[in-house]
Amino acid sequence: MSSEESPLLTIRDAAERLQVTPRTLKYYEELGLVTPTRSGGRYRLYGEQDLERFARILRLRSLGFSLQGIIEMLKRPLEPVGDGRKGYSVESLRQIGDALAQQIDALDARISAVRRELKEARALRDELGDDLDYLRRRIAGEKVENMIDQRIAARRKREKPRRDEGSERSEGDEGTKGADE
Repeated sequence: MSSEESPLLTIRDAAERLQVTPRTLKYYEELGLVTPTRSGGRYRLYGEQDLERFARILRLRSLGFSLQGIIEMLKRPLEPVGDGRKGYSVESLRQIGDALAQQIDALDARISAVRRELKEARALRDELGDDLDYLRRRIAGEKVENMIDQRIAARRKREKPRRDEGSERSEGDEGTKGADE
């Protein structure tokens, strides 16, 4: 884009024209949605193409699309759809849908991993809580003989769900969504 085609605007002027804050434009640049020209003094300069891209992003946001969805949409060209309008071909829509489905699958895998880690952390916390309770009771002067049977029973109670879980996993239930919840 040359400055002969259209005047270049500073970030303040571009933001004012688009009715957003300069920070919004910088944020979209950080996400890689727009790459402005830079002046010799390293100032951001926006041409008409940049403003049209920003306007497209803002329209999509106003329709409720996520920024990740918009990133996928911007990777594909708009095509004439009739009445002088432009839109996405069915193939482009499929590609966008496939890309978003892959992102959802990756997020689901992360959620499952976090749930497993949370479950392990809770189990460890429970064990440490039992240890701390034992120590506090000992410090308070309670006799060891009175606490040993309670301690063994508490350990067995903690281990029983783990044994049950192990048998469930060996039966092929591993990886089901309900097992992690």
